[in-house]
Amino acid sequence: MGAMMKLVVGRVQGKVQGKVQGRVQGRVQGKGVAGRALHARGRTAASCAGSGRPTCSGDRSNANRRGSSACSTRGSSGLLGLPLRASPSTEVRTAEVDEAAPSPSTEFLSGTSVGGTSGLKLSGITKSFKANSLLNGVEWEVKKKERVGLVGVNGAGKSTLLKIITGEVEPDEGEILVAKKNMKVAYLTQEFEVDQDATVLEEFLSVYSDQVKIQREIEKVQLEIEAATDDLDRMGDLIDDLNKLQAKADTFLDINVLDKAIDQMMPKLGFKQEDKDKVVSSFSGGWQMRVSLGKILLREPDILLLDEPTNHLDLDTISWLEGYLKEQDIPMVVVSHDREFLDQLCTKIVELERGQAKTYKGNYSDYVEQKEKALIQQRIAWEKQQKEVKRLEEMAARLQGGGQAGRAESAKKELERIKDPETYVEKPFEWKSRNFTFPNTERCGEVVLRINNLTHGYEGKELFNKAKLVLERGERLAILGPNGAGKSTLLRLILGQEEPSGGGEATLGDHNIVPNYFVQNQAEDLDPNLSALETLIDAAPDAKINDLKALLGKMMFSGEAMNRKAGVLSGGEKARLAMAKFMTTPASLLVLDEPTNHLDIPSKEMLEQACQNFEGAIVAVSHDRYFLKKIATRVLEIKDGQFTNYDGDYKVFLEKNEEAAEKEGNREQKLKEQEKKMIKSKSKISKAEKKMAKKQKAKQFASSQKGKKASKNSKRWS
Repeated sequence: MGAMMKLVVGRVQGKVQGKVQGRVQGRVQGKGVAGRALHARGRTAASCAGSGRPTCSGDRSNANRRGSSACSTRGSSGLLGLPLRASPSTEVRTAEVDEAAPSPSTEFLSGTSVGGTSGLKLSGITKSFKANSLLNGVEWEVKKKERVGLVGVNGAGKSTLLKIITGEVEPDEGEILVAKKNMKVAYLTQEFEVDQDATVLEEFLSVYSDQVKIQREIEKVQLEIEAATDDLDRMGDLIDDLNKLQAKADTFLDINVLDKAIDQMMPKLGFKQEDKDKVVSSFSGGWQMRVSLGKILLREPDILLLDEPTNHLDLDTISWLEGYLKEQDIPMVVVSHDREFLDQLCTKIVELERGQAKTYKGNYSDYVEQKEKALIQQRIAWEKQQKEVKRLEEMAARLQGGGQAGRAESAKKELERIKDPETYVEKPFEWKSRNFTFPNTERCGEVVLRINNLTHGYEGKELFNKAKLVLERGERLAILGPNGAGKSTLLRLILGQEEPSGGGEATLGDHNIVPNYFVQNQAEDLDPNLSALETLIDAAPDAKINDLKALLGKMMFSGEAMNRKAGVLSGGEKARLAMAKFMTTPASLLVLDEPTNHLDIPSKEMLEQACQNFEGAIVAVSHDRYFLKKIATRVLEIKDGQFTNYDGDYKVFLEKNEEAAEKEGNREQKLKEQEKKMIKSKSKISKAEKKMAKKQKAKQFASSQKGKKASKNSKRWS
């Protein structure tokens, strides 16, 4: 009994001494997790000393190095072995091959097989909803170090495919192949979720919630042991509990390594050490996205899925995100309608079209070039085939029943050979042109907008200081600036929805200035109980029903789709409906706040063309560089409370703004290389292909001129 008491007292004294030492050192160093790491190290040393296990190394360099293991007997499974906590915005699921399929509520993917890929491969994926085929035998692969851009019109099945990968939706047929067991798939959505009341450090630590929970239980048991020195039975039970908890803790990564991982991650995300203790809500949306991304990468996923990651981000943050993702080696799948982002990031493009998937090597520009060339070649082959079919059909009809019936039979056999489904060349599918124009009002005056000595801010933070601006008819002004600079606030001041807090004025011109305001995230304000057609009728009660139906048709709402409730539409469909609703109002001034959010690429191209043809003035706030390059004739940068005006398009802005030009340097160089490559490839195409390309360009030009030449008496949305 005396020996047992001596052993217990030795344990307790060692634990208390280690605990006090850890607390003191943690307070002195003032480093949050580092203090807790030293605290844990003290407890571990005490536990080793009291239990007779090998003690911690006395090497000073090892002890001071926060990433090292404190005890020689303590194992580590690495970040890949961490239990994971899933959330709606930063899900991490594990693909596990097992005979017993996990239930839908678990965090494990089902229906996967190991082998045949270095990343993830979809094979024969088929999915239908209520007899409507969405995906039909889809096959594509993302390998290690590849960044795949998944593109397609709204409703093509991109989101469904991501849900199939994460296991949220089961395919009707097909399988998913993975490189190894326990593949972790991280999912960063556009609506990233963070705890606004938590500090940055607490958010990162939430990744290790299981470890933190066990650590707290260990601390609680240790305190109870310290208080139970007079009750040996109670102390024995507590020591057993402590050993069980410690065994669980030993399966996790050492808290010292967790601390080091966070410290290494923060500067890569752009955070400083002093940002650890700042509340998440004090950061802009772009910085909160970095927190969300950091939480994902701390889990060290094997595959990363990104769904519209650039929505709501400013240009600087998008540029940072591109560079950061390029440095990662893990396979990535990116769903985005940001063409510039796809150009800079992707190494391969997978297009979903009419239920099928087709893979193109290179970035978005390479994909556009390859697809255009393939369509030209297919059309040439199809036209040649149709001429031969017509010739053979005429021959068979002419010679049948006469002395040359044998030749007629030969012609029929040749027709059968040509029409064999295995070799028959289908007519190239081309989306119907969807041109539209914004409804105009009576011609407005020369001056559309005047800002004079405008000063405004919130709660002591000044956004503008004596700002000045004059906008004239025909100008398309792009407003740039980081998140929080006051871009959307300026639009509200222009429209009189807010009053300047520090003096000055923002006034519209004197003659026939009729503004139409597209609010950021306008799709969220749609009445979920109204159908698509009812939404437009409600917005324009005096318009003709047929005109409204024609407008919906151009926004890809046809037939029964016009009667679908807004509440059941996808995000992209809501965005198109919101744009259609916006177009029902005639205006001489368009005020656009992030109009391309959630729009698919064909809809963006249609919007760009409509803006180019608009006769009034446009003020646009957008993070979409491709969109700005297409529509801007003038750029206004808001930075540090000052307006900087650039008379010219987005290219002129880059030429005159050294900081922006430096960030765009690599992009411009890459685009030049792509242009050279396109010139080389064009020189290799045949005369027939060049002739077909010339026809296509002439057709596109005629289509674009149609809107400009429309008479005033034509339908408003023709």
